[in-house]
Amino acid sequence: MSFQLLLNVIIAFTWMFLRGIWTGPSFLIGFFWGAVIIFTFRRFFHQRFYLEKIYAIVKLLLIFLRELFKSNIAVIQDVLRPKLKLQPAIFAMPTRLEKDWEITTLSLLITLTPGTLVIDVSDDNSTLYIHAMNTDDIDEVIKDIQHTFEKAIMEVSR
Repeated sequence: MSFQLLLNVIIAFTWMFLRGIWTGPSFLIGFFWGAVIIFTFRRFFHQRFYLEKIYAIVKLLLIFLRELFKSNIAVIQDVLRPKLKLQPAIFAMPTRLEKDWEITTLSLLITLTPGTLVIDVSDDNSTLYIHAMNTDDIDEVIKDIQHTFEKAIMEVSR
């Protein structure tokens, strides 16, 4: 990814040099054409096209913001009820993530989402132990985490 980005910046500066216009818009035009050139020759690179990874990172951020908003609303509803009907749970969630930074990212995203907290990670990094403030169905919560955060993290890393 970094090689493709560096190559794109070099193409953008070459564009500015050949045009003789040293402005921001000229750089952006050169950067666009550099991205088109790199996309055209992407089969010669051993890694996937770098803008795909940037798209996956933005997608992960948007998923986190959506889940953050939904969980904030759920926690506010739980707190403002006249009678608390909470069903807290501690459960084990298996994960397909392998790298340490992937597991750390997943743990942080879960912990930053209100109403959930990662308590521990197993020694072999295959299971996360999670506390949920209010849950009706543990299997649904596990599937939700695996289909949102875990899937998005795998798109970024692989």
